[in-house]
Amino acid sequence: MKITAFSLEHLSLPDEDPNWKFAGQAYPTNDAVVLTLTAEDGTQGWGYAAAFPHLAATALGVEGALQRICPALVGQDAMAIEANLVRVQAALVGNNPAKAAIDCALHDLKARLLGVPLYELLGGKTTDRIAICRMLGLKTPPEMAERAQRLVDQGYRHLKLKVGGSVREDIERLRAVRRQVGDAVRLVADPNQSYRAKDAIVFAQRAVEFDVDIIEQPVRADDLDGLQEVTRASSIAIEADESAYDASSTYRLAASRSINAVSLKVPKMGGLRAVQTAARICEVAHLGCRMGANVGSQLLAAHALHLAVALPNITYACELAEFQKLLNDPFEGLKVVDGHLHVPEGPGVGVVRRAS
Repeated sequence: MKITAFSLEHLSLPDEDPNWKFAGQAYPTNDAVVLTLTAEDGTQGWGYAAAFPHLAATALGVEGALQRICPALVGQDAMAIEANLVRVQAALVGNNPAKAAIDCALHDLKARLLGVPLYELLGGKTTDRIAICRMLGLKTPPEMAERAQRLVDQGYRHLKLKVGGSVREDIERLRAVRRQVGDAVRLVADPNQSYRAKDAIVFAQRAVEFDVDIIEQPVRADDLDGLQEVTRASSIAIEADESAYDASSTYRLAASRSINAVSLKVPKMGGLRAVQTAARICEVAHLGCRMGANVGSQLLAAHALHLAVALPNITYACELAEFQKLLNDPFEGLKVVDGHLHVPEGPGVGVVRRAS
């Protein structure tokens, strides 16, 4: 079965909170390009290219990359995912979000042609559902506490607080949220690279009081010495996000013992295959790993979810339900029940287009 055509569609999904932000960045809308690959029998597979400036990706940039690469996929065997990805890697340097869209569309197309859920191509599922961690945007302590309570009332028991690089202010954010939600809710803090190593160590020491499980990417992505310094000084697990941007960087971090865990993201790392490789590196290195903030349409979340249920070494709640705060999503099919996201059992990635 050959690939006969491709098409691209721009998406712009407004956040229900136009003031949602994290350290150094604000995203009132989440922009992306959806790739559709069509096989000769009419079957279609979808991929999602998230256009995040902090990943050095814009909608025009990922569209240009896809326009350049996808014609080479037309006429190729739709079942030969590895061979097609070799072509993509050879033709495109960088632009992992564009590579991710191609990787995901190829997997979705093959699974739909075979009539099986996507997770069957990834080793089969190890669980039916994944615990969800929801994010709290960077705001004042009372505002974050109020938002935390709303999410807890919806059944979530894992929350990630965006913090901003000021030890005093960030500790007050932790204090307000912990006081509001009580001891049963698990907390993660994410400075988004906003700390220097010495301040990050102080923050980690003080965060122990509030029973924080993970501190994600406390220092700059390129400050690997600082990241290692914080990890060695902290009793809280230190997780790499921007520093672990593909399988190779994950390997280097694991080999140097610079971290305790890795945040896996499909757009950041370049697709399901790359994320699966990074997860295996974490497994053999005895590092924690989980699906991080795969923020965008249900289409993106569904791809990440199918991989998450197939991985035996997901060690913490995953951030796969941020689609719930985005408006105008053209895809549907995912359900969160009691703070868990259930993997759909339909063919391919399992989501469908909303009726217009």
